[in-house]
Amino acid sequence: MPQLLIDRPELSSEMRSIAEKVYAGQRITPEEGLHLYEEGELSFLGSLANFVREKKNGDNTYFNKNFHIEPTNLCVYDCKFCSYSRLIKQRNDPNSWAYSMEEMMDIVRNYDGQPVTEVHIVGGVLPQYDLEFYTTLFRQIKSHRPGLHVKALTPVEYHYIFKKAKVSYEEGMRMIMESGCDSLPGGGAEIFDPEIREQIAADKCTGEQWLQLHEIWHKLGKRSNATMLYGHIESYHHRIDHLQQLRTLQDKTGGFQTFIPLKFRNQDNQMSHIPEQSVIEDLRNYAVSRIFLDNFDHVKAYWPMIGRTVAQLSLSFGVDDIDGTIDDTTKIYSMAGSEEQNPALTTAELVDLIRKVGRRPIERDTLYNVLEDYTEVEFESDKAFRGYFELPVVS
Repeated sequence: MPQLLIDRPELSSEMRSIAEKVYAGQRITPEEGLHLYEEGELSFLGSLANFVREKKNGDNTYFNKNFHIEPTNLCVYDCKFCSYSRLIKQRNDPNSWAYSMEEMMDIVRNYDGQPVTEVHIVGGVLPQYDLEFYTTLFRQIKSHRPGLHVKALTPVEYHYIFKKAKVSYEEGMRMIMESGCDSLPGGGAEIFDPEIREQIAADKCTGEQWLQLHEIWHKLGKRSNATMLYGHIESYHHRIDHLQQLRTLQDKTGGFQTFIPLKFRNQDNQMSHIPEQSVIEDLRNYAVSRIFLDNFDHVKAYWPMIGRTVAQLSLSFGVDDIDGTIDDTTKIYSMAGSEEQNPALTTAELVDLIRKVGRRPIERDTLYNVLEDYTEVEFESDKAFRGYFELPVVS
């Protein structure tokens, strides 16, 4: 297959050279990554990305059983792309909320006896959600359910929390770790380029600070994810710069697990005048990301954001993870006009989604330990579906 792709007569010498490097396991340069973005034909990019995906993970497609706690959508920051947050002065808005610690623990207790493995905690930034609040919350979660993996807060939140507490990044991250936080999600990265960041998220932590906080976390022996918000005012050049900075830090620490491209959605925010990217652009971005980030083990498509059909397509463009069952506990993308307005899938539905495109559904924990291979598992719904089409025997 690789040779057939390279031998295509319409392939330019530059594209052929890039393909030969990818098939040989060699790293492509930022200039070559930019060339893929600008000139790469979609099927060519998909073939290259799928080669990398299958070399790293075969047909395995990962998911986990998780739920979200979003403490508040009130926020001291005013990011132009955000449809989710409300300013503090909008605290009486019927679409705003701010949970107490006990209300958050009620959400955790609601999953008692259910086979979830992860709680994902991220939300707005408010003064009352400070260092003491979150360290207490994490300890309470761990005390109640020690085996539940706590994936919590982004550098945007930690930067504010540590500054307010007058502690260094190093001291603050150690306190967070010791209180029970197990890993960090990838949010808040947006685009690292300072000029773009100034226009879309001027008042929160810089790209440099985002990277610094993840580096400190990695040095503590912990893992995290990384994201990129694409499809707004950035150019391909800004995307490659963002990916290059992630790749450089991964070379240094090896602490990133998964890269997650996040599509800009334009509903009900200050950038609603910007049209959303096409599905073709989504797939192009997954593919180039998979090819460029040679030191990342996984690329994830967040299915509630892009919808189930595009998530299935993405599995042929470098993606090997489609996140979790979610169980309708996140509002971040539904409020921005995502494809999934009620983002919940049962395990059977998620497994079926993966199987239908010829991939192996693998339930994982947050750290990618395999919990169950669902390739041959039969659900009651499968039996019912099969029985519905069985003809009666006529004697």
